Amino acid sequence: MLRPVNLRTDLAPLADLIELVFADSMDANGRAALREMRSLSRTGMGLPLFSRLNEMVWGIGMGVVWVEGGHLVGNVSIYPARLPKGQPNTWIIANVGVHPLYQRRGIAKRLMLAAMQSIQRRGGQAAVLQVDDFNVGAQQLYRHLGFVTERTFRTYKRLPLARVASLNYDAPLYVRRRRRGEWREELRLAQRLRPPHLGGLGWLRPSVPASFRPDLWAGLGDWMNFRQTDHYVIAPDGAGLDAALWVERSFGLSTRLLLMVDAAHPFADLHADTLLTLAARQSGGGTLLLEHPADDEWIFPVLDRLHFVPQRSVMHMRWPAHPPHTVVD
Repeated sequence: MLRPVNLRTDLAPLADLIELVFADSMDANGRAALREMRSLSRTGMGLPLFSRLNEMVWGIGMGVVWVEGGHLVGNVSIYPARLPKGQPNTWIIANVGVHPLYQRRGIAKRLMLAAMQSIQRRGGQAAVLQVDDFNVGAQQLYRHLGFVTERTFRTYKRLPLARVASLNYDAPLYVRRRRRGEWREELRLAQRLRPPHLGGLGWLRPSVPASFRPDLWAGLGDWMNFRQTDHYVIAPDGAGLDAALWVERSFGLSTRLLLMVDAAHPFADLHADTLLTLAARQSGGGTLLLEHPADDEWIFPVLDRLHFVPQRSVMHMRWPAHPPHTVVD
């Protein structure tokens, strides 16, 4: 039976279901979310009010579950995507899971249809989701429902205190911080290497001006949440930008990197090596995370040399929610 989520009764069994279904791919953030769900399940009468302040719980509360024999055996969550202004009204579909004993019975399809219909009723213009690259069955289901593949991204982790070797290149480089007025050149580089129809800069990061020139409110939000992003570029004088690196630091979290290097450039390896070495030396022995297109195979030797270890690979998929893509049963 399909029904809406009841936060007061469903949070704890949902945590158990999500842990069971996604155990093989769950990272530290996912495990922390499960602990939070179980803790919140004991909140009682204050949970509905708290759910409005917690994006994760809010999304779970807007989802639906499948119940059979009195047991919660399937789930899907939906919540609005936080995208730059001017982007379509986009929603995230997450936590699509069915208990292993109840799989291959059409439950996942029914859950997805319910989520897509709910997004349309809320005026959604698009929906996005992530699926593990090895989960071929789920990918086939999503394509059948009208989703299209954008790109597969792989996360790499560089563990603390990994040794940084010295570079042995004999070539001139011009590495510096990006100047304020160069955001347009960096945007052009991104739109060439990370076009919007191929997933842009990564998950929920379109290659649009607002991603490169945050407004006042975005800057204030970063300041209040102790977030900082440094932009480094390789830029021969007067010749545009050849490569760029974003170093995103958040209080208490791993430093995240975003690397853009043109594989066709004769010094592509040098550009990637130099920028990532810079980030490693500035990390102070902290963990670095890099999300990068999985089809950029040329960079694998560079990442290996600098001790970036491949982690999870996920396919990004998108569904336009307007006709002719109206959901039908």
